[in-house]
Amino acid sequence: MHLEEGTLSPLYKEYQARKILWLFSGGVLLCGVIVLSISVGAVRIPPLDVLFTLLGRGDTKRWAIIIWNVRLPQTLAAVVAGAGLSVAGAVMQSILRNPLGSPFTLGISNAAAFGAALSVMVLGAGRMLSSQSDAVSILSPFAATGAAFFSSLVATGVILLLSRTRGATPESMALSGVALASLFTAGTMLLQYFADDTQLAAMVFWTFGDVARAGWRELTIITAFVFISLLYFFAHRWDYNAIDAGEETAMGLGVKVRQVRLFGMVFASLISSVIVAFVGVIGFVGLVCPHIVRRVIGDDYRFLIPGSALLGSLLLLGADMAARLVLAPRVLPVSVLTSFLGAPLFIWLITRRGRS
Repeated sequence: MHLEEGTLSPLYKEYQARKILWLFSGGVLLCGVIVLSISVGAVRIPPLDVLFTLLGRGDTKRWAIIIWNVRLPQTLAAVVAGAGLSVAGAVMQSILRNPLGSPFTLGISNAAAFGAALSVMVLGAGRMLSSQSDAVSILSPFAATGAAFFSSLVATGVILLLSRTRGATPESMALSGVALASLFTAGTMLLQYFADDTQLAAMVFWTFGDVARAGWRELTIITAFVFISLLYFFAHRWDYNAIDAGEETAMGLGVKVRQVRLFGMVFASLISSVIVAFVGVIGFVGLVCPHIVRRVIGDDYRFLIPGSALLGSLLLLGADMAARLVLAPRVLPVSVLTSFLGAPLFIWLITRRGRS
């Protein structure tokens, strides 16, 4: 439909160019915010000196230690976690045909937190360190991630079963997600009741999502899982476009809808569980960002997936900066600010959908 005499029409090329320009502008903005994020904190470092230090030309050893050992892994963790959660939300909203779909609203993040807490209780995955800035660390990251992933798969399976029942609506699935979140939260609270001081501290670690807890080791693991999942999602961008047009239409175009849904939910759960296992529960990023991007550049998943990744990174990075500055020298968990920002938007989405 976009062809004129066998070639793409100028209007369609201009339409695509605007979206690409939006993505390019977002990428440039993200680079600037990354430098700014590294420069702010208890010790202020001029952005130009941040650039020189990252390029290996800095002349202050103290700043180099702060940047490379503390702020750079924290900043990159916010970028990667924000991108992963946002894209996971965009994909869930497509394959479930539910505008309220996200790892947080469907209870998958809470399920992952329960699995991680269970790994602390049963497998001893968490431990206390003497450093006040890093009071809790993951002794067995793969055990915690595996437990979080298995638990999130249980929640995912329930959601998928509900989506296939007769009469299932987006509202009923969102309410089911609320019920699942309450169920797994109750399970986490039960584990906390029987935990000792060390285990309790490690469990509370996951309930307060904070990217400051991620070091280079955690960042490497999160990045690997998020990168592979984003590649998978982008490879199936046309399938998600077809599903948005309707299940029968997608099947008519040769899309294996059930398979796309199953693997999409598995990869989205994988992203959520890995992020929750290392930085805790961070709500609303996966719900809010895809909707904002849709209003700006539309529903085309060729642009929606990278756009959601960019906006998710920007939102979580901005929230992390605000968490460091709003009550300085105290540092708030970033999940507090994302919830303050996301809750009003979530309510707006519900009321807007109710009026429609």
